[in-house]
This record gives sequence, C-alpha cells and structure tokens, in this order.
Amino acid sequence: MNSSKLQLDNSMWKGALPDTFSKAKKLRGNMTQAESILWSHLRQNKFLGLKFRRQHPIQNFIADFYCHQLELIIEIDGLYHQTRVQQEVDSKRSEILNFNGIQVIRFTNNEVEHQIESVLQKIEVFVKKSMPLPRPYPESHREEALILKV
Repeated sequence: MNSSKLQLDNSMWKGALPDTFSKAKKLRGNMTQAESILWSHLRQNKFLGLKFRRQHPIQNFIADFYCHQLELIIEIDGLYHQTRVQQEVDSKRSEILNFNGIQVIRFTNNEVEHQIESVLQKIEVFVKKSMPLPRPYPESHREEALILKV
C-alpha cells in the first residue's frame, strides 16, 4: 500500500500506538511559547465553543492541536519546518491526514507570537468554511417543512 494512501481507523486517535501517547504527554509538559499562546485561546472550548486537544496522538503523528468534531489539526511550525527535508516530511504527513479526512492548517511560531489576532481570524474563517451548515429540520420532517414554507 502506498504510504500516502495509508488508511487510518476512525477513532479519535486513528490507531495511535502506546509510545505515541507517551511522547505526547511529554510534549504537553514542554510546550513552546507559541503553542502556549495559541492554547490560551483554544483551551476550555473558548474558541467558537469547539473542543481542542493539545499534543494529540493520531497514528504515529502528534498534532499540536486537534479538534475531533471538525477533524482539524492546527500545527505551529518552528524554524526547522523551513528546511526542504522537513517541508517534504510535513507535506507527506498532511497528504496522509487529508486522505483520511483530516484537515491541516499551519502557522509559524512568529505568526502566533506576534500576530495572534490574525491567526485566530484565519482559523475562524477556515473553521466556518469547514463546518457543515445546520439543517433546520430532520430528514424525516423535510416534507412537513416544505409544506409549512408554502
């Protein structure tokens, strides 16, 4: 099977291995300044009422921030993400995640540290585009709803 087409399971952790959980726990205790700044805006459902998790294991990856409801990962990239090799790794990782229905958006440490309001606005626009439109009536009442509108 082509690694870019690796199918992940449907759980919140998409088949994460035990050692990935251990690494994630260590990372939660050692967040970067940029991660701490963004986390202060995402934690406790503060951002649009959405539940985000930090340093969340997904298969053999660890997402900086993950919203299971939207299957959305937010990554905060340090300087090493600017190297050609790391950009290729990040691209392949995003391809695998996208194939499995998980969207990935990225920001740099600098953006988060110096332009947090802009970052939050970009996330909000992305989220609103990603959220399914609410249906005013359940499928079973659709015919009744059409009659009421006439």
